[in-house]
Amino acid sequence: MPVDVKYRTTATATGGRDGSARTDDGSFEVKLSTPKELGGAGGDGANPEQLFAAGYSACFIGAMKAVAPSLALKVPADATVRATVGIGPRSEGGFGITAELLVKLPGLDEADAHKLVDEAHKVCPYSNATRGNVDVGLKLG
Repeated sequence: MPVDVKYRTTATATGGRDGSARTDDGSFEVKLSTPKELGGAGGDGANPEQLFAAGYSACFIGAMKAVAPSLALKVPADATVRATVGIGPRSEGGFGITAELLVKLPGLDEADAHKLVDEAHKVCPYSNATRGNVDVGLKLG
């Protein structure tokens, strides 16, 4: 399915999981470290799973804001999305990730919150990128 691209960004990593990454415009730079659980030394750097979790959670809030007007709803100013991303070996080889989104929408009743989350999950770019390939759980908190 073609995408009518409205924005592009580019980032470059060096050194893999124990290196660094930065955007070409210089607005973002991050030191990377491999978690001990994956055989690394740990350390104070971020890892790709943390970056994915941060991106997914921010994007999902944006998706909720995009669909809320069509549902006659408003995303609360104090809404949060907590993304938990896991990584591990797949039974068929290689590695895979999982994601769970814990969505908190203070002030919205449960039925409206479910509608909002379900509609956002249909349009969120991260949800669309992972659909059919990554197990994504959605929970209201």
